[in-house]
Amino acid sequence: MSFAFHPEALAEYEEAALHYASISPNLATRFIACMESAIGEIVKQPLAGALLEQDIRRRLPRVFPYAVLYTVESDDVLILAVMHCHRQPGYWRHRVSESP
Repeated sequence: MSFAFHPEALAEYEEAALHYASISPNLATRFIACMESAIGEIVKQPLAGALLEQDIRRRLPRVFPYAVLYTVESDDVLILAVMHCHRQPGYWRHRVSESP
């Protein structure tokens, strides 16, 4: 199984990595490794993520206050959001109908 990012989710991921890089390059490296590990776990077991609503699932990476929100398509996983957990919930919902 493969995965793809919704364009806005990829922008969120990059923005978060840049934020951590501005604090410390090592912190950014840890953030990226943590997120890549979470995405790898999603790809291996896509149905293991907590069901948030309808077919949207959530995976909480360790250490950092982010959630990976995704849907399982026929042959791949679509990552809808790399959401900071302190951000307003539901801001990403419009992406479900806009999925590429």
